[in-house]
Amino acid sequence: MNYEAILKDLLETVLVQKASDLHISVGHPPIIRIGGKLVPLIRREILKPEDTKGIAFEMLDKIQQERIMREKEVDLSYDYKGEARFRVNIFFQKGNISCALRYIPNRIATVEDLNLPPVLHEFVRPAQGFVLITGPSSQGKSTTMAALLDELNHTKAVHIITIEDPIEYVFEPDRAIVDQREVFRDTLSFAKALKATFRQDPDVIMVGEMRDPETIATAITAAETGHLVLATLHTNSAAQTIHRIVDSFPGVQQNQIKSQLSSSLLGVVSQRLVPRIRGGLMPACEIMVNTPAVSNLIREGKVHEIPMVIETSAELGMISLNRYLANLVRAKEVSLEAAQNYSLNPAELRTLVRK
Repeated sequence: MNYEAILKDLLETVLVQKASDLHISVGHPPIIRIGGKLVPLIRREILKPEDTKGIAFEMLDKIQQERIMREKEVDLSYDYKGEARFRVNIFFQKGNISCALRYIPNRIATVEDLNLPPVLHEFVRPAQGFVLITGPSSQGKSTTMAALLDELNHTKAVHIITIEDPIEYVFEPDRAIVDQREVFRDTLSFAKALKATFRQDPDVIMVGEMRDPETIATAITAAETGHLVLATLHTNSAAQTIHRIVDSFPGVQQNQIKSQLSSSLLGVVSQRLVPRIRGGLMPACEIMVNTPAVSNLIREGKVHEIPMVIETSAELGMISLNRYLANLVRAKEVSLEAAQNYSLNPAELRTLVRK
């Protein structure tokens, strides 16, 4: 079986069909995701264990092949003929190998291309501070982050260091110097790489994922000491993001973290990708800007009051997720049914739509 040809054919299908993902799993034909929906490639054969392993090993070098057999899962980025990149996770299930591939366009989209609100530009204007892009998995966090970093790349003469697992978007340096470090290939961990940045003269630091208290604490310190730090978290709202960060630390450290966060945070963007009525996906965001009122609530541990500040601060660029969804429904960009699926409070959403 020519697995190189099979892999090439599948990746070409992803590009032609404008799919976002490709799934390879035993007992199914290859499956792609288009506009948020899974579409089986029913003309392809059902995959057997030797097929999924053969396709997976076409994307792995010898060291990675040994690692997947030893550790049972591996993350990597895969370049396809210089035309496209894929973020790949290869893993075992029921003793067999499966693959999940996410398509990463070569061209980095702008905030406007992505239909994101203009207030996001404000988060990369300061020379220092902490910006968090949050949301569940596969909701466009990496794409939003790339748009903001590339804006800096084209507008400011700064040194940008990214720490990723794996590297997703590849930046073509313009006005900025962009150094991209991949965990396990260029560094042993997020925490180790982040500590090392203090000796690398960065202006901007991007942390692909804050996985542990050490990484979080170092990122906050970096934001306090003259750097612009952008990072992601898998949280559902601004308030939950603050809780998650604070609760990562023992009780005796939490007051210090609240104080540091209240002064260094610039804002939180929590986003979802909602199916659009006319096809494709539309971002819906909750946006929190760290005003003196928000800063005070973080410092005093009154995080539960943050949603009310967001709701009453539209003139500062803040907006709740429900209000954003309601605006999309009224603009006939997304259906009420789709919006409700992504809302944390569907009853309130229905009320807002009726207003």
